[in-house]
Amino acid sequence: MKKLINDPADVVSDALRGMAAAHPELRVDHENRVVFRGDAPVQGKVGLVSGGGSGHEPMHGGFVGPGMLDAACAGEVFTSPVPDQMVAATKGVDGGAGVLHIVKNYTGDVLNFEMAAEMVAAESGTEVVSVVTDDDVAVQDSLYTAGRRGVGVTVLLEKIVGAAAEQGRPLSGVADLARKVNAQGRSMGMALTSCTVPAAGRPTFDLSDDEMEIGVGIHGEPGRRRVPLAPAREIAEMLLEPVLGDLDFTGSDGALVFVNGLGGTPLLELYLLFADVTAVLEKAGVRIARSLVGSYMTSLDMAGCSVTLLKVDDDLVRLWDAPVRTPGLRWGT
Repeated sequence: MKKLINDPADVVSDALRGMAAAHPELRVDHENRVVFRGDAPVQGKVGLVSGGGSGHEPMHGGFVGPGMLDAACAGEVFTSPVPDQMVAATKGVDGGAGVLHIVKNYTGDVLNFEMAAEMVAAESGTEVVSVVTDDDVAVQDSLYTAGRRGVGVTVLLEKIVGAAAEQGRPLSGVADLARKVNAQGRSMGMALTSCTVPAAGRPTFDLSDDEMEIGVGIHGEPGRRRVPLAPAREIAEMLLEPVLGDLDFTGSDGALVFVNGLGGTPLLELYLLFADVTAVLEKAGVRIARSLVGSYMTSLDMAGCSVTLLKVDDDLVRLWDAPVRTPGLRWGT
């Protein structure tokens, strides 16, 4: 294992110190391992909290800031944060308009966010609503989930819902929007290599040089099938076939298309794949309304990618285009 670390046991806390130093506009609670936007809580605005295991950066701490999340909890690598972290995050963003928890569908995340919401409601009476993302068409059940995993749609949802909260929409409207985004998005991923968890010191799974895993999860969970290595154009077809088969994306408003790197894939290859994705979608009659290409929801050093499609309308496009200022996503004024 060759990694830029000190002690494997201190990876998360060391990284959070670096994040605090690099982004003074954020406020990092090192005791609870929570990243806050610097002006939290924003009075009168719905607070948005997410989080999960570390190792998926910039998800979630890199998406804290105006136009996106108000706080993110950092668990150990590939391990859910604990309820106390989530309670600290929720209280820290409560500006009087309620708090939305955005939770990826992994068993630990769901249970711990649920417990935290109950604790906050009992202590302060704050209204907390949770929305769970479950967009991965690859697997119905896995080691970490009951039902589909929450993957790439989570990035798009945090951006879109973040813009809505910034506009001052009420908690009920923000939560309904989150559910809508989740319902209208689908994802599928693949891996060329395994990732290596620092504490383990060895690859999570073995994959020979002439094989790839189709449908792999962001923690290295097994995919749908292991197949011979193929050209990018064939990989695009393998990833999009189950996505397009699960939901109709051919409406006139089009789709937001997100090609995501899993940490070890260069941008050169992601853009190459996006060109092949575009060709498949054109043939399928799917119009690309907006696009995002890059490594936004990673799996440590795993080489591979995921493709996410989100059905959009005028409101979703406007919210996507709205300004955002976070370490991991930034555009507009």
